[in-house]
Amino acid sequence: MIEYANAATTDVLRAHAGKAEQNERPAAEGLAALREDGVFAWRTPREHGGEWADVETIARRLTGLGRACPSTAWIAGTCVTAKNLAARFLPGSATPEFFADPDALFCGSGVPGARGERVPDGVRVTGRWPNVSGCEDAVWATLSVLVDGEFSFAVVPTADLVVERTWDMAGMCGTGSHTLVADGVFVPAGRIAAAAPFPLGDLMLYATTVLGPVVGAAEGALDAVTAMFASDRKPFMTAYSRMGESAGARHWLAEAAHLVDRAEKTMLEVAREAGSAELSPVDGPRLRMALADAGRDCRAAVERMLDLHGPSGLATSNVLQRFWRDVAVGSRHPHLNPYLAVENLGTALSETVDTVSIFLDKA
Repeated sequence: MIEYANAATTDVLRAHAGKAEQNERPAAEGLAALREDGVFAWRTPREHGGEWADVETIARRLTGLGRACPSTAWIAGTCVTAKNLAARFLPGSATPEFFADPDALFCGSGVPGARGERVPDGVRVTGRWPNVSGCEDAVWATLSVLVDGEFSFAVVPTADLVVERTWDMAGMCGTGSHTLVADGVFVPAGRIAAAAPFPLGDLMLYATTVLGPVVGAAEGALDAVTAMFASDRKPFMTAYSRMGESAGARHWLAEAAHLVDRAEKTMLEVAREAGSAELSPVDGPRLRMALADAGRDCRAAVERMLDLHGPSGLATSNVLQRFWRDVAVGSRHPHLNPYLAVENLGTALSETVDTVSIFLDKA
């Protein structure tokens, strides 16, 4: 399993994970630890003092953070996505203000929840964006806007927006994914631009920022169950003196560990391919299917762990139930939608077969 390089950072996140969940907002202590560790600069462009880390590096680091606190890792992933969008669509050196602080926290939304009206020197924006993770603590928001029917992205100071606390979920509670509201907010022309089609490598990056914290949560759950096996806990209503004496329990632990390991390996394989290869459109459905399967592996693994732990695993004082809920919610993000992944892969395969058939008919 992936260990985060700076144990001091994960110690802080682990210690305040319960506080983040209770407040439906990342803990200030956790955010301070991430900033000090340079996490928010992972996808800040190098020319603005950031790291611009590659996809595999980001996947590994998010998994390591998620092992301690999935919600806070999710905030780090959202920052990666939002900064990547800002850098891709607003790369001009004339608009560096939002990257002036390379460690600034970004949030964002790809849902075109607002419309923009062109005015002198910019666009006036009005609308709502739901489910914006980290919006109460971010400094900047990268938000999708329809301007004259054209899909665009704007980078807006969160101080110009209103937060409505609408996030009320069973899992990933600490992400604080509330609603941002703009009421006639002026966005200068240098901070809004029409969006081009997303490169497949970027789409895989965005999906990985979702999956990394989920894999991390599954690994955190496995930590909890492994610790239970090392304790004097025994299967209830049996003659066993320890969990490990039960062949069935060892089998279930092996299955859970295998599923978590497979999810991690799948994620890293996709990340390496996304970061190092020239991807064609036909690769997209295959890679999305792989990522969706990794999300389902995480869910199946944690279910095995809960079976091992029994009802006490669902006690509110037990970290296992928090990891379980975080995996249940995070793995169902649209980037990891399994039935659409199957549908799109099937469509791509059938189109390939049709193309080959046409070629053979003409031969």
